[in-house]
Amino acid sequence: MPDTHRPDMLADDPHVTLITPSAPISTPTHGGRAKCLQRLVRLDLPVPRTVALSFQTVHRIAKGQMPDVAAILHQFRPGALLCVRPSSEDPDWGGPGSVLNIGMNDAAFVEFSDRIGADAASALYMRFVMGYAIHVARLDPDVFDDIATTGQQGLSDALRAYEEEAEEPFPQDPARQLAEVLRTMARAWEGTTARLLRQAKGAPVDAGLGLVVQEMALGLGQGECGSGVLQLVDSETGLPQITGRYLSQSQGREALKHGQSLYLERDPRGPSMEELAPEAFEQLKAHARLTRQRLRAEMQIEFTLENGRLHILDGVRVKRTSRAALRIAVQLAEDGVISRQEAVMRVEPRGLSELLHRQIAPDAQRDVIGRGVAASPGAATGRIVFSSSEAQAAAARGEPCILVRRETSPEDVRGMHAAAAVLTERGGVTSHAAVIGRGLGLPCVVGAARMGFRLSDRVLLSEDGRRFREGDILTVDGTSGQVLAGAPQMVEAALDDAFQTLMSWADAERDIGIRANADTPADAATARNFAAQGIGLCRTEHMFFEAERITPMREMIFADSPEDRKTALARLLPMQRADFTELFRIMEGMPVCIRLFDPPLHEFLPTDRAGLRDLAEALDLPVSDVTRRVESMGEYNPMLGMRGVRLGIAIPEIYDMQARAIFEATLDASKDGAPVVPEIMLPLVSAMREVELVRTRIDAVAAAVRNERGREFEYSLGVMVETPRACLRADEIAQHAHFMSFGTNDLTQMTYGLSRDDAGRFMSHYVQQGVFPEDPFHRLDADGVGELIRIGVERGRRGNGGIMLSICGEHGGDPESIAFCREAGIDYVSCSPFRVPVARLAAAQLAIRDKLGTT
Repeated sequence: MPDTHRPDMLADDPHVTLITPSAPISTPTHGGRAKCLQRLVRLDLPVPRTVALSFQTVHRIAKGQMPDVAAILHQFRPGALLCVRPSSEDPDWGGPGSVLNIGMNDAAFVEFSDRIGADAASALYMRFVMGYAIHVARLDPDVFDDIATTGQQGLSDALRAYEEEAEEPFPQDPARQLAEVLRTMARAWEGTTARLLRQAKGAPVDAGLGLVVQEMALGLGQGECGSGVLQLVDSETGLPQITGRYLSQSQGREALKHGQSLYLERDPRGPSMEELAPEAFEQLKAHARLTRQRLRAEMQIEFTLENGRLHILDGVRVKRTSRAALRIAVQLAEDGVISRQEAVMRVEPRGLSELLHRQIAPDAQRDVIGRGVAASPGAATGRIVFSSSEAQAAAARGEPCILVRRETSPEDVRGMHAAAAVLTERGGVTSHAAVIGRGLGLPCVVGAARMGFRLSDRVLLSEDGRRFREGDILTVDGTSGQVLAGAPQMVEAALDDAFQTLMSWADAERDIGIRANADTPADAATARNFAAQGIGLCRTEHMFFEAERITPMREMIFADSPEDRKTALARLLPMQRADFTELFRIMEGMPVCIRLFDPPLHEFLPTDRAGLRDLAEALDLPVSDVTRRVESMGEYNPMLGMRGVRLGIAIPEIYDMQARAIFEATLDASKDGAPVVPEIMLPLVSAMREVELVRTRIDAVAAAVRNERGREFEYSLGVMVETPRACLRADEIAQHAHFMSFGTNDLTQMTYGLSRDDAGRFMSHYVQQGVFPEDPFHRLDADGVGELIRIGVERGRRGNGGIMLSICGEHGGDPESIAFCREAGIDYVSCSPFRVPVARLAAAQLAIRDKLGTT
């Protein structure tokens, strides 16, 4: 190819520049594609000549200020065909489609017919005419879809259709063609629809677009010609595997869409590029390996063969699932291409959820019937049930089910254990269903208020009005918040060696502790499997809803005297002791923080007629008396009523029983293993005197157990900081506590005066309109709630210099919230077991950024 370009015409313009090894090109000014092409040029790969237009230039084009198009054309051989491709800062933000074969006209058609044959020249010209007509001239696509002929006749039909629709002949001047393509692509990027779409993908409002003008390597003509893509790993698994397609006599990415594409390597299923062009194939693999090594990433290479000669048109990072991204990062580090720190930084913490749970396959068909809040990740399919008892019955039959409720309560925990997934009409990310779902690793969608929940009729209505009855099959996708009809294909969870390797590298870097919230021995086992450094919150009330425990619990609530309460609680003591003993044995050698009883007592009482009758029979009382007593215990606002430490002071026998169960379990579990040092936490503390009163009784119980057993043990006592007053008086409270744990769920609720169970009804409107930048129950409010925590940390340490500080709300598993906790001086965070790996990785990335001085 004779080189007759005149590069000096663009030498002084960094905004319209030939891509050379030293050209002033960067991703923030010219986009990722332009920068990657420069890197490929620096590797001396066979990249066609390319001119890059900066974001600023494209913005000016959209406003009608064109660059020197003649100067751009002078960079290429006379008569060369060109293509224009988008170059945004992030390829995920999208952009206008590429336009190929610019410069094709009647004269070029004659020349190309002589060089590569009339059929190939007709295909080149016809493709450009149709692409230009639809995407640049904005003509009716149906006119061109009706053209059934090919070759020269098809070209003639296309040119005639263009002239009739546009009322002018097809433009012949390459400069005009290029100018119109540039103008159309620039305006497409800045259109309202395109801007909204990319903002939905996370692009900033002012995201820019660059364009690259590249000389075409034709892919059509004499000898072996074609195009394709190649990568060295599988996008789904990240395992080494040559992947891609090749199509003879094609351009662009046609090989990925065409049913007659060839395999790359030799394959018994059909012909391959390796057989057709073995030398070019070996060169292609060598180039791919070089880009992996030098660009320090797995790349997908777009290439063209022109008469057997290889051209590299583009390179982009391989699209990958979270599973593949993790394996690729680990393999690059193990091969010495990147450091272990960089491997840790390359994996998105939230993406780990896809590895921990079953997910809907990326290419599965989705029949979406409703949407809600994505409250607990993963996906599951099952038959609809409308009550916890039905869920338990389905589990007994071995049938997976989806538990559908208006909202869940502690009574539904057994049903949630039995279900494959949960769907509720009400709730937000810290509602009961969401918190328990995450703890169980159970897919959960809450707040699906646009669906119809007709529980009395046992009917669920989709958003488009379809009716689903008990027994119909649904799929709940707790990762996306979608509810689907039927059973789409799933991808199983995969915690392989690569996952374990990466997490070990992460643990070596992080500087904040990660514990788990665990309410049952099963939760604790999950937490241990995910390498949590102990239990930061064990909610003991969930243990009382088992069938054999709920009756003595209700008897205790109905008792008229302390002695009667003690009698009922004595039946619960061995059950609690067994729970704690198992918990301590599972977590041997690690701290376990047990929160004493927290919820209002009315949650343990029935509300339906059948339940009231059963309770009356168990208590040997008239139904009317039971009903009247249950109604009398109702509270206007139970979350601000008699719960938490207030119960421990008003009905101290409950905490006495729990403390005894903890201490006896401590001694039992210590017989066979390391000594257990339990942490006892008082919920909803607001005043120093509350701690003094309860601590006195717990110390007395500890002394009694020591005397009865004749053995010593240690324990620590702390408070759960969930009220603004506790933060403000932390210096006083800390003097009577060994630790303080900020319960950010309730602290957020009380700071905002906002019910976390009801906020889902309007929170999306608040976020969309900028009232809150993010749901404060999902991401810790660093300004309001955060200021209270900072005050609590500073005053708590002033009152007790050795106090341990943590958070144990659901924010403990959120990467941005963990960043706040590190900055505020928190010692550890505690989160749901299935969020522990996310927290470990996020904490490691924060520590690495600090070490490297990056943001």
